[in-house]
Amino acid sequence: MTAGKEADTAMKATVAWWDLAGTGHTVESLRAYLRDEAVDRFSRIEGLRLKFWIADAAARRWGAVLLWESAAAAARPLPPRAAELIGRPPVQHTVFDVEAVVEGAYAEAALAGRGALWQTGGLAPEGDASRA
Repeated sequence: MTAGKEADTAMKATVAWWDLAGTGHTVESLRAYLRDEAVDRFSRIEGLRLKFWIADAAARRWGAVLLWESAAAAARPLPPRAAELIGRPPVQHTVFDVEAVVEGAYAEAALAGRGALWQTGGLAPEGDASRA
């Protein structure tokens, strides 16, 4: 593989987060955005291998970690909806080279439908009535 081709196909990871202080939003209030818009929208983005939203309610921080299959995929613009809702861009937005990826031993293979959103009265993910 040539150096240029290797750079084009190298996986990337993006970390972005907001400080919610002074925005009128909380981690809890942003769950409606996840449930009503973001989860479905991001499940259809080409080149996105994984996205998980992260939060620290006590510190009033909210954000996401994204794993991209290539530098080209990571460079594509994303819908600015979260920044529009929150009222400002993220405090931190960094793109990293991915050095290695591994999947550990786990009990439940599916990641979709996991997380606080589904445990706090969010709707069940499509096709999963058990989480309703």
